[in-house]
Amino acid sequence: MVDVAYPDSEIGAVITGVDVTRMSDAEFDVIYQTWLKRNVICVRGQSLELPQFLAYSRRFGFIHPHPSKMTRHPEHPEITVLGINKFGPDGKLDEVIYRRGGEGWHTDGAYDAEPFKATQLYALAIPSRGGDTLFASMYAAYAALPERLKQRLEGRLGAFTYGGRRKKTALLNEEDRDWKPVFHPVVRTHSETGRKALYFDPGKILRIEGLDPRESDDLIDDLAERMVQPGAQYRHPWQKGDIVIWDNRCSYHRAAADYPPEEDRIHWRVSIKETDVAH
Repeated sequence: MVDVAYPDSEIGAVITGVDVTRMSDAEFDVIYQTWLKRNVICVRGQSLELPQFLAYSRRFGFIHPHPSKMTRHPEHPEITVLGINKFGPDGKLDEVIYRRGGEGWHTDGAYDAEPFKATQLYALAIPSRGGDTLFASMYAAYAALPERLKQRLEGRLGAFTYGGRRKKTALLNEEDRDWKPVFHPVVRTHSETGRKALYFDPGKILRIEGLDPRESDDLIDDLAERMVQPGAQYRHPWQKGDIVIWDNRCSYHRAAADYPPEEDRIHWRVSIKETDVAH
């Protein structure tokens, strides 16, 4: 029987009592509807082989390989393996790999013409301390905006690219670092819930269309300060066997990047889109 526990927040849920490799359609519907309602969910206590993880992930949408080729699984390129090869041949810690996802609050896939619907991680190895993932609601971020700011943003498009204004592309191969901007509404209406969200990523946005450069930069800085709202956050302490999926259409996330670097923190990761478009 599917059991759902809610944290003391308007987002997040932990689901137990289900085996995702053998569940019924009705059980999956509970998982999916809980996810839509709560932005991010963990299905706990799973023991998955790679094909099982892929099969479960495809129930949410279409899997697309991440643009970072160097971290793709060698036999299954649609899967990214997080947390491996942290140390170079000289034994020095690669901070880009260690701190991946911890550079600040962000949403995945805003650099694509069709942004990622969801990101899903499966925990293979967990450190003795630290390594949590933090989440925050885009719905709450939008709801908390002053009315004048909501009106200012209505109908505005953001120009997004991989690496954003700082051109952070270290995880990409040299031939993959030239990205053309794509455009998304800064106030985005969720395609399934119909709710409005502040669709924003300070690390991937280049500018807000229709504003002069300084005005755009000032507004971006202002929105970055308004992304995370009290009562609309969830901090996930990982356990081995956790599957966590978050909705990139309505949630921000960041990694804590605070675990002992000599310990393993390894996940399988997939990027999921709403339609089966070529990357």
